[in-house]
Amino acid sequence: MTPSQELVDLAQRLADASGAVIRRYFRKGIEADDKEDASPVTVADREAEVAMRELLAARAPGHGIVGEELGRENEGAELVWVLDPIDGTKAFITGKPLFGTLIALLHRGRPVLGVIDQPVLGERWLGVLGRETLWNGAPARVRACAGLSDVRLSTTGPQYFSPAAARAFGAVAARAKLVSYGGDCYQYGLVASGCVDVVVEHGLKLHDFAALVPVITGAGGLMTDWEGRPLDAASAGDVVAAGDPRAHAEVLAALRAGRPERGDG
Repeated sequence: MTPSQELVDLAQRLADASGAVIRRYFRKGIEADDKEDASPVTVADREAEVAMRELLAARAPGHGIVGEELGRENEGAELVWVLDPIDGTKAFITGKPLFGTLIALLHRGRPVLGVIDQPVLGERWLGVLGRETLWNGAPARVRACAGLSDVRLSTTGPQYFSPAAARAFGAVAARAKLVSYGGDCYQYGLVASGCVDVVVEHGLKLHDFAALVPVITGAGGLMTDWEGRPLDAASAGDVVAAGDPRAHAEVLAALRAGRPERGDG
């Protein structure tokens, strides 16, 4: 299914609504609460998701919603919106503009539309199945990268890998030309724009990766799990986003070589 222009416009309105909330709170010294998994959440996260949900209730009342902060409703619907109001809350509360709002539309569990919105820098990547990805309205395109030895590799942080996954990532990092850390969803926008070649991450949730898939693929890249399988609502959340299929294939091979045992996390 290729989303209609009406759905694309709605996704952009959701990003506008979320961004208006987030900008009011950025670098205002707000406090964060700890969720059950010890990750931080702020009033900006919650209010931004409320703003998006209110818009969906008015414009798409029959659709489902999966939100990071406020849960799930009608998730068995054919069309489901996946919302992460601030992906990168740690960056947000420390004043770093490397977070973003993630908005995805799933059709029968498959991501068909995705938005990465950085409301402070004024950057937005829009990916729609069957169309080219746009960055602030202009075409975004990945960078050609012949293989792992030429790769600019990124991940949010080594602390997010389990011991086994850390060994696998280390096998990739040892062969990459350059390794950088940080960026949350923003680093995937940089893949789509040809600045970063590969992002490898472990244990993401649906709201962390659903929006990224259409953005990466529409820019000429590919995004899969660590076994090379397409990502959907049932995926475990170990992901590889790459701009060039040659680099992607080498990264998958390095991950397999670096993770011979699967029993220790």
